[in-house]
Amino acid sequence: MTQDTETNRRAQELAQVVAKTTKRLVPFLLLMYVIAFFDRSNISYAQQSYMADTGLTAQGYALGSGLFFVIYSFLGTPSNLMMRKVGARKWLTALAIIWGLVGTGMAFTHNQTQFLIVRVLLGVAEAGFFPGAIYLTTIFFPRKQQDQIRGLFYMGAPLAMIIGAPVSGILLQMHGFLGKPGWFWMFFFEGLAAVIIGIAAWFYLDDNPRTARFLSSDEGELLAGAIEKEESGSQVKTESSMSGALKSWRVWALSIVYFMIQVGVYGITFYLPSQVSGLIGKKVGMEVSLISMIPWICALLGTWLLPKWSSKSERHSLFVTIILLVTGIAIAMSSFVPPLLAIACLCVAATGVIASQPIFWNMPTELLTGAALAGGIGVVNMLGGFGGFFAPNIRVWFDALLNTQASGRGGLVALGAFVLIGALLSWIVGLSERKSTRQS
Repeated sequence: MTQDTETNRRAQELAQVVAKTTKRLVPFLLLMYVIAFFDRSNISYAQQSYMADTGLTAQGYALGSGLFFVIYSFLGTPSNLMMRKVGARKWLTALAIIWGLVGTGMAFTHNQTQFLIVRVLLGVAEAGFFPGAIYLTTIFFPRKQQDQIRGLFYMGAPLAMIIGAPVSGILLQMHGFLGKPGWFWMFFFEGLAAVIIGIAAWFYLDDNPRTARFLSSDEGELLAGAIEKEESGSQVKTESSMSGALKSWRVWALSIVYFMIQVGVYGITFYLPSQVSGLIGKKVGMEVSLISMIPWICALLGTWLLPKWSSKSERHSLFVTIILLVTGIAIAMSSFVPPLLAIACLCVAATGVIASQPIFWNMPTELLTGAALAGGIGVVNMLGGFGGFFAPNIRVWFDALLNTQASGRGGLVALGAFVLIGALLSWIVGLSERKSTRQS
């Protein structure tokens, strides 16, 4: 057997193992992310009725929506390092059960103080899931497949809003059942779903390819060896220690890019139902929920297609730059055009902020390995996650500053400007990466 024949045979075997791993892990991680994303953002559908029943103010809503991300961001790095120590199976199981119980607890809040406390606790519980899931993809998948794998994983965000919109609409219509408001049942049942998926995770997940129960010993060794070979043969100069990652200016620059993306994500997510309500002149209910699905359906399609195109070119920073440029313009424009065009702009914006993320995460994984990868992802996720805190507050602050509370124009223009800054930084980091590649 010639060397070329042997190489081709091993490549085919590796492709089969990757496909097997994809079928095993991606649907389950996707389901976990759907539940996690909606548990943190379902307040957007109950916003009007919940505020009326509990006396929650607009400022309190923005603060509570954002407080989740302050805690979530601070705990992302230590949580990821802990998962690296104890393993994904134990850690992700515990996190899902805890955040589900906390999410269910939202049903029992009755005032602004209780709302803020539960949002903080939800941030504590969910902090480790997302960076942990991203890190898990680097353990189980070669770099070439990570674009598409993360693209599938990131479909969880639009899926959460597509599925969650009608489900929340139905649960909100249970208003009065057993004397409880509709939002009670929405929070209760959607939190319970996380508890169930957490229990399932204990029986389903594995820590790494070599210990994976769904792979044979030969398959696990082949997959682990291919990933380790990639890490040792990277063309771009990488950091393997946590201290090295913290000294890299590109890690901090990427954290700011991710911050700007998250400003866009949650600036849209927490206000989309109320923005659609204003556009069509109706209260948030089933009709508004169904129209609010449209931008997320577009985001779902974009998250399927754009990472595929990006993986073929391997110009990840260029893709992120272009996507964020278009997205920033679309967010700002949505406040200046008629309702139908505004919905179209929101479709572009939702697609951009979601589809850019799986492509973005290739940038830190090309710079870091080993402990630096686990910690570096946590750092980027931590600092970037603060965008989720600032997003709703940016809208409130700029609308108040420019006296545009009725139209929301000031807040939307500010959100668009933040996303455009992210596009500029992504372009700068991409130039630096290409320079490092040429030098090596």
